[in-house]
Amino acid sequence: MYSFDWPWMFILLPLPAIIYSFSKPANLSIKQTLRVPFYEQLNHLSNHSSTQKLHSVPPLLMLAFLAWIFLISASAQPKWSGEAIEIPVSGRDLMLAVDISGSMETADMFFAQDAVNRLVAVKSVLQPFIRQREGDRMGLILFADHAYLQTPLTFDRKTIEKMLYESFIGMAGSKATAIGDAIGLAVKRLKDLPADQSDSRVLIILTDGSNNTGIDPITAAKLAQQIGIKIYTIGFGADEMIVRSFFGRQRVNPSRDLDEKTLKQVAETTGGLYFRARDTEELQKIYQTLDKLEPVESDNLTYRPSKALFYWPLSIALLISLLMLLSRVSILQQKRNF
Repeated sequence: MYSFDWPWMFILLPLPAIIYSFSKPANLSIKQTLRVPFYEQLNHLSNHSSTQKLHSVPPLLMLAFLAWIFLISASAQPKWSGEAIEIPVSGRDLMLAVDISGSMETADMFFAQDAVNRLVAVKSVLQPFIRQREGDRMGLILFADHAYLQTPLTFDRKTIEKMLYESFIGMAGSKATAIGDAIGLAVKRLKDLPADQSDSRVLIILTDGSNNTGIDPITAAKLAQQIGIKIYTIGFGADEMIVRSFFGRQRVNPSRDLDEKTLKQVAETTGGLYFRARDTEELQKIYQTLDKLEPVESDNLTYRPSKALFYWPLSIALLISLLMLLSRVSILQQKRNF
């Protein structure tokens, strides 16, 4: 099917004819006269030529108007549209909530045999997970003293990956962990999904601490359960770490503040699961498990392939203009030779 994006451009088609009809002819009268013996014959030829001009349009003018027609046709943006194609869309509305409190700076993780802090380890594992969630609409919440939406729900996984990569400790404070606020913000963003797709709403929370500010996580989880949001919680951090002190090397538990009981209860309230990740390998296995979540079918999208055709009439208009230019140059050369 052929159509025009801007068909109103054809209103301009009669513009050259209107200008030509109202324009005054050039004044070619010669003020000085020359007496010749064959004046009558010249006058007869001149009158005959003028009569022909009145009843015919110059060829160059016709070519110019033809070029104008093709130029307007190109400006109207002609295109070809194919048959409509239905594209099945499946996936989830998946919100990631990542803890960026001060405790995520603890360097008890190893990545590529290098000691790294927890936030760097989370980024290294989460980025491949984000790339693999093709078909999902994803969003990113960062939380510490308070929770805020870093990226709203989108199919643009590259943006999610970039915003996660650019996150840093201190963006939302660093002295507290507002797990309940993160759940509440996710509920606010996911609650508007149609009821027939409620099973496709998922929240994944990763934290290394316990809620010590804002909304109670259990209360927020109950609200999420009422509107059908499933929450998966991940407790992150090593069980032991060797630190140097005045008394030499000591073994400490860097995850002593992790509130596993609350995280389990939050997950169970919404029908989700709680996972414990003590290193990057365990964290990667957890996200591989989460990546196997069955997608929920949604309405199909309709796609109609189209192809722009403006370059065809534009090329013809340029070709006609070139012919007119060559004709004009040829006429001028003939007059000079004469």
